[in-house]
This record gives sequence, structure tokens and C-alpha cells, in this order.
Amino acid sequence: MSLASTPSEPMLTGRRIVLGLTGSIAAYKSATLARELRRRGADVRVVMTPGATEFITPLTMATLVDHPVHSDFTEDQDAGVWTNHVELGIWGDLILVAPATANTLAAMVHGGCDNLLQAVLLSARCPVAVAPAMDLDMFTHDATQSNLATLKERGVDVIEPGTGPLASGLVGKGRMAEPEDIADHLEQWFAKDLPYAGKRVVITAGPTHEPLDAVRFLGNRSSGKMGFALAEALAAQGAEVTLVAGPVSLATPDRVHSRVDVSTAMDMNDAVQKIWPRMDLGIACAAVSDFRPAVTSEDKWHRGDVPPAVELIENPDILAGMGATKQHHQRLVGFALESDDGVASAEGKLARKNLDAIVLNSLRDAGAGFGHDTNKVSVLFQGGKSVSFELKSKYEVAQDLVELWRTTLNP
Repeated sequence: MSLASTPSEPMLTGRRIVLGLTGSIAAYKSATLARELRRRGADVRVVMTPGATEFITPLTMATLVDHPVHSDFTEDQDAGVWTNHVELGIWGDLILVAPATANTLAAMVHGGCDNLLQAVLLSARCPVAVAPAMDLDMFTHDATQSNLATLKERGVDVIEPGTGPLASGLVGKGRMAEPEDIADHLEQWFAKDLPYAGKRVVITAGPTHEPLDAVRFLGNRSSGKMGFALAEALAAQGAEVTLVAGPVSLATPDRVHSRVDVSTAMDMNDAVQKIWPRMDLGIACAAVSDFRPAVTSEDKWHRGDVPPAVELIENPDILAGMGATKQHHQRLVGFALESDDGVASAEGKLARKNLDAIVLNSLRDAGAGFGHDTNKVSVLFQGGKSVSFELKSKYEVAQDLVELWRTTLNP
């Protein structure tokens, strides 16, 4: 068993930021902003309105963020390839509109959808921030101020503009905030204003390997992808995540606080017992072997040496142990992978192991379960409530689950 603590990283490391540019002379600052966000570790995708392309070229922004820039609903009109605005709205941890013109702010308030950026904003599941940029009289106009007030009421983070010389020759408030100041603001926002900020979470992920001899083991096909996706999604929402991982070939997600690598169920149980009392939320996503060989050979069995039978003994029930010691403030979620619809079995585990919720998926569902990059799950809660999600990528499923638990379990 090994413990690896993630070294200190810039706050924006691994953050997925959709940077929206609108038609303002301040768009020239967005080049510096994009470079600054990347310097601080963010992964940036750029969406430009048609007006923005008149002030700065998509080629400039694409070069700075090392990704294609999106500015139209169709990527290739001749081939009929369209830009998936829904995918962009799901991908981001944050959408930042900088500069945000008076026209775009008004469209955001009234649900306008005249360009790709507005469509992305309407499809967004993540938080949104705007950095207004316009002339003094436009900024102070009652309509603009009313729109900004409405956006704030809806939870949009407004990064106040600065005061100084404006493109019109006037001097006053309306200058887009400086790129370094915007990046500082986002660092503070991610640190303090995320829904899981201050919450400590332990997640188990992957299989366990129970050795038979020096080279063979009992195990299963779990890849660990679902557990790692949950670790990534929770860390992105501000949680202090400890990831207890079985033998998998997956990199530690960004911002995960610490990772404990284990091999056997006994190792995983020992690690969880030490960690669980300090946690607010436990998520048991690992596919833990129920049994292990009673006797393990330290040498490799050769052909002819393999015993005719291998005695198995039960491993500790890690999830039941967590449920038995769960404190009043703690919340506990289990996973159940079944070969039938599994509802009865999941309901039994939910009650028997003192869980607050259990996530069920079935091997009957194509694309779900071990080895896939997608999953299809249902969540059962104490009291009989259940919520189902359609087949999605495991990261999208993780985002859905993290939001559902936030609103139902209040960890």
C-alpha cells in the first residue's frame, strides 16, 4: 500500500474554462487572458461571436489555447458537420464571457440564441462569469444595470469593469478588467465558491487482486474509470478528495488531494478504516473481491503443481464496515453492479449496509459496467426515491451524480 499526496498546484490546474469573446475592442485583452489562464494550468476552449472576429482573429486565439476556435453553428458546411454547443456547455467547469458586451448581457437575460456563444450559454450546466466591457454611458444605462442585476440574481458571477480611458475618448467605468485580475478572481472563485468546498470525500475505485501464487490472482474486469471520474468531478467542485485505488492504469485526476494505491481487499479495508472517520462523504465505487484464497503460494505454480481445489475465505465487507461506523454528519454511497435489473438486490444493500444512497448499473445495459467509457445508472435513496440517468460518458455521469448528491444528501 502506498500513499501519494498531490503536490501543490496552481488553483486553475486542470480547470476546464470555456472563454467566450464578443464584439468589443476589449477583445484584444482576451489574447492575454487566454495565455494567462493557460499559464495557471487551465484547459481553455474559445467560442467567438461573429462580432468578436472583427476585432481579433480566430487563428490568434486558436494558437494561444492550442485548440480550434468555434464561431459558427457549422464546422464544415460542405460536409454538414455541426458544432455541438451542448457538448461545449457540458465540458466546461466554468464559462467566462470576456469581454461581455451590452448586447450579449441582454441576450443572456432574455434567452437570446442568435449565435453559437449564446447557444452554449443556454446549454451550460456549469457556472457562468462575465467581464463586461463597453462605453461609460452604455454601462451606466438603466437597461444594462438592470440586466447585470438580473444575472447576479441568477447566480452569474459579474467581474466588475475598471475605470479609465475608454475607446470613445471618455474616461469612466466600463473598461474590461485586466487579464491578470480576472485570472486572480477565478482562482479565488474556484477556491471559495464551489459547492463542495471544505468537504472531505473518500472514494474507492477499481478492482482488488487477491493473490493465488506469485503471479496469479483472483480479480475482476473493473477499470476504475467510474471512480476516477467521480474523483475528478468532486475535486472540480471543491472537495478535498482522497482516492483509494485498486490496481489500475489511470493517472490521478487534477486537484485530487491524495491517492492511496492498494492491491488486495484487506489493504483497501485497512486504508479506508484509517481515512473514513475524518470524512464527510464516502463513495464506495470499487469492485472489491468478496473472497480471497485461504493459502497463497509465494512461488509460481507450474503446470502439474496447481492444487485440485483452492479454499476461499471471505474478505471484510468494506462498505458494511463504513455503514456500521457512520457518524451523524457523514453520508455514505455504495455502488451495485448486477447481471439482472438489480433493483431488489440494490434495495437490500441500501438498507443492510446503512447507506444513504446506492448507484445501480446492470450488465444487461449495452455500454454500461466494466471496461466501457460510458455508463447508465439509477440512484436509489433511503425512503424510496430513485433517479435514473441515460447512457452517457462516465465523466458526464459523475457530474450528474455529484450534483444529485449535493441537492439530496447535503453532505
